[in-house]
Amino acid sequence: MLDMALEGAANGGAKTELISLNNFRFSPCIACNGCMSEGKCVVKDDMQLIYEKLLNTDRIILAAPIFSMGMCAQAKAMVDRTQRFWATKYILKKPVIGDKGRRPTRRGMLLCAAGSNHKNVFDGAVQVAKYFFLMLEAEYAGSHCFQQIDEKGAVLSRQDVLREVYQAGYDLVQE
Repeated sequence: MLDMALEGAANGGAKTELISLNNFRFSPCIACNGCMSEGKCVVKDDMQLIYEKLLNTDRIILAAPIFSMGMCAQAKAMVDRTQRFWATKYILKKPVIGDKGRRPTRRGMLLCAAGSNHKNVFDGAVQVAKYFFLMLEAEYAGSHCFQQIDEKGAVLSRQDVLREVYQAGYDLVQE
Protein backbone atom coordinates (compact mmCIF):
# COMPACT_ATOMS: atom_id res chain seq x y z
CA MET A 1 0.00 0.00 0.00
CA LEU A 2 2.71 2.46 0.92
CA ASP A 3 4.67 1.74 -2.24
CA MET A 4 1.59 2.53 -4.34
CA ALA A 5 0.86 5.73 -2.41
CA LEU A 6 4.49 6.82 -2.88
CA GLU A 7 4.27 6.01 -6.58
CA GLY A 8 1.17 8.18 -6.82
CA ALA A 9 2.93 11.01 -4.96
CA ALA A 10 5.97 10.72 -7.24
CA ASN A 11 3.76 10.80 -10.33
CA GLY A 12 2.09 13.86 -8.82
CA GLY A 13 5.44 15.63 -8.81
CA ALA A 14 6.81 14.88 -5.34
CA LYS A 15 10.28 13.74 -4.43
CA THR A 16 9.61 10.77 -2.16
CA GLU A 17 11.56 8.92 0.49
CA LEU A 18 10.44 5.78 2.30
CA ILE A 19 11.53 5.69 5.93
CA SER A 20 11.13 2.24 7.45
CA LEU A 21 11.11 2.53 11.23
CA ASN A 22 12.53 -0.99 11.43
CA ASN A 23 15.82 0.44 10.11
CA PHE A 24 16.16 2.84 13.05
CA ARG A 25 16.96 2.12 16.68
CA PHE A 26 15.03 4.26 19.12
CA SER A 27 13.43 3.78 22.48
CA PRO A 28 9.88 4.67 23.42
CA CYS A 29 9.21 7.94 25.24
CA ILE A 30 10.43 7.64 28.82
CA ALA A 31 8.14 10.44 30.10
CA CYS A 32 11.08 12.29 31.63
CA ASN A 33 9.63 15.71 30.65
CA GLY A 34 13.06 16.76 29.39
CA CYS A 35 11.40 18.23 26.30
CA MET A 36 9.37 20.66 28.39
CA SER A 37 12.20 23.18 28.82
CA GLU A 38 13.48 23.54 25.24
CA GLY A 39 11.17 21.47 23.04
CA LYS A 40 13.93 18.97 22.34
CA CYS A 41 13.99 15.30 23.24
CA VAL A 42 16.84 14.54 25.61
CA VAL A 43 17.03 10.88 24.56
CA LYS A 44 19.84 10.60 22.02
CA ASP A 45 19.10 7.82 19.57
CA ASP A 46 18.01 7.39 15.94
CA MET A 47 14.83 9.33 16.63
CA GLN A 48 16.93 12.48 16.19
CA LEU A 49 17.32 11.53 12.50
CA ILE A 50 13.60 10.92 12.16
CA TYR A 51 12.79 14.30 13.75
CA GLU A 52 14.84 16.07 11.10
CA LYS A 53 13.06 14.23 8.32
CA LEU A 54 9.64 14.99 9.82
CA LEU A 55 10.46 18.67 10.22
CA ASN A 56 11.87 19.10 6.74
CA THR A 57 9.09 17.55 4.67
CA ASP A 58 5.85 19.03 3.42
CA ARG A 59 3.94 15.76 3.08
CA ILE A 60 3.85 12.73 5.36
CA ILE A 61 2.27 9.35 4.86
CA LEU A 62 2.10 7.36 8.08
CA ALA A 63 1.65 3.71 7.16
CA ALA A 64 1.10 1.29 10.02
CA PRO A 65 -0.48 -2.13 10.21
CA ILE A 66 -2.99 -2.80 12.95
CA PHE A 67 -1.99 -5.30 15.61
CA SER A 68 -4.42 -6.05 18.46
CA MET A 69 -6.74 -3.12 17.65
CA GLY A 70 -3.95 -0.54 17.54
CA MET A 71 -1.18 0.73 15.32
CA CYS A 72 1.99 -1.35 15.41
CA ALA A 73 4.47 -0.69 18.22
CA GLN A 74 7.14 0.91 16.03
CA ALA A 75 4.74 3.54 14.68
CA LYS A 76 3.19 4.20 18.08
CA ALA A 77 6.61 4.58 19.71
CA MET A 78 7.60 7.09 17.02
CA VAL A 79 4.37 9.04 17.52
CA ASP A 80 4.88 9.03 21.29
CA ARG A 81 8.33 10.53 20.78
CA THR A 82 6.71 13.52 19.05
CA GLN A 83 5.86 14.67 22.58
CA ARG A 84 8.68 17.16 22.06
CA PHE A 85 6.53 18.91 19.43
CA TRP A 86 3.59 19.02 21.84
CA ALA A 87 5.87 20.65 24.40
CA THR A 88 7.07 23.17 21.81
CA LYS A 89 3.52 24.08 20.80
CA TYR A 90 1.65 24.03 24.08
CA ILE A 91 4.18 24.51 26.86
CA LEU A 92 6.72 26.79 25.18
CA LYS A 93 4.10 28.44 22.92
CA LYS A 94 6.41 28.33 19.90
CA PRO A 95 5.74 27.12 16.37
CA VAL A 96 6.99 23.66 15.51
CA ILE A 97 7.61 24.74 11.92
CA GLY A 98 9.46 28.03 12.00
CA ASP A 99 9.50 28.75 8.27
CA LYS A 100 5.80 28.24 7.56
CA GLY A 101 5.55 31.29 5.33
CA ARG A 102 8.08 29.89 2.86
CA ARG A 103 6.51 26.45 2.62
CA PRO A 104 3.25 25.05 1.37
CA THR A 105 0.70 23.89 3.90
CA ARG A 106 2.00 20.64 5.35
CA ARG A 107 -0.30 17.66 4.94
CA GLY A 108 -0.35 14.09 6.14
CA MET A 109 -2.42 10.95 5.75
CA LEU A 110 -2.69 7.54 7.34
CA LEU A 111 -2.59 4.14 5.64
CA CYS A 112 -3.62 1.07 7.63
CA ALA A 113 -4.46 -2.56 7.02
CA ALA A 114 -5.92 -5.03 9.49
CA GLY A 115 -6.75 -8.70 9.27
CA SER A 116 -9.83 -8.13 11.39
CA ASN A 117 -13.21 -7.04 10.17
CA HIS A 118 -14.16 -5.55 13.55
CA LYS A 119 -16.07 -2.34 12.87
CA ASN A 120 -13.89 -0.21 15.18
CA VAL A 121 -10.52 -1.76 14.36
CA PHE A 122 -9.06 1.52 13.01
CA ASP A 123 -10.52 3.97 15.54
CA GLY A 124 -7.46 4.09 17.80
CA ALA A 125 -4.98 4.40 14.94
CA VAL A 126 -6.96 7.22 13.33
CA GLN A 127 -7.02 9.19 16.59
CA VAL A 128 -3.29 8.69 17.10
CA ALA A 129 -2.59 9.78 13.50
CA LYS A 130 -4.69 12.93 13.92
CA TYR A 131 -2.69 13.80 17.04
CA PHE A 132 0.59 13.08 15.24
CA PHE A 133 -0.22 15.40 12.34
CA LEU A 134 -1.52 18.09 14.70
CA MET A 135 1.78 18.02 16.62
CA LEU A 136 3.70 18.32 13.33
CA GLU A 137 1.54 21.27 12.23
CA ALA A 138 0.38 19.23 9.25
CA GLU A 139 -3.18 19.28 7.96
CA TYR A 140 -4.84 15.89 8.35
CA ALA A 141 -5.64 14.75 4.80
CA GLY A 142 -7.51 11.63 5.84
CA SER A 143 -7.14 7.91 6.36
CA HIS A 144 -7.20 4.97 4.00
CA CYS A 145 -7.87 1.91 6.12
CA PHE A 146 -8.66 -1.55 4.84
CA GLN A 147 -9.97 -4.60 6.66
CA GLN A 148 -9.28 -8.27 6.05
CA ILE A 149 -5.79 -7.75 4.67
CA ASP A 150 -3.70 -9.92 6.93
CA GLU A 151 -1.03 -11.98 5.18
CA LYS A 152 2.11 -10.34 3.85
CA GLY A 153 1.52 -9.45 0.20
CA ALA A 154 -2.24 -10.00 0.39
CA VAL A 155 -2.89 -6.42 -0.62
CA LEU A 156 -1.42 -7.14 -4.06
CA SER A 157 -4.59 -9.01 -4.98
CA ARG A 158 -6.75 -6.03 -3.98
CA GLN A 159 -6.66 -3.81 -7.05
CA ASP A 160 -9.35 -1.56 -5.56
CA VAL A 161 -7.12 -0.81 -2.58
CA LEU A 162 -4.04 -0.26 -4.71
CA ARG A 163 -5.91 2.17 -6.97
CA GLU A 164 -7.29 4.08 -3.99
CA VAL A 165 -3.93 4.52 -2.25
CA TYR A 166 -2.19 5.44 -5.49
CA GLN A 167 -4.77 8.19 -6.05
CA ALA A 168 -4.51 9.28 -2.40
CA GLY A 169 -0.74 9.65 -2.76
CA TYR A 170 -1.19 11.64 -5.94
CA ASP A 171 -3.84 13.85 -4.39
CA LEU A 172 -1.78 14.42 -1.23
CA VAL A 173 0.90 16.29 -3.16
CA GLN A 174 -1.44 18.47 -5.19
CA GLU A 175 -2.03 22.00 -3.91
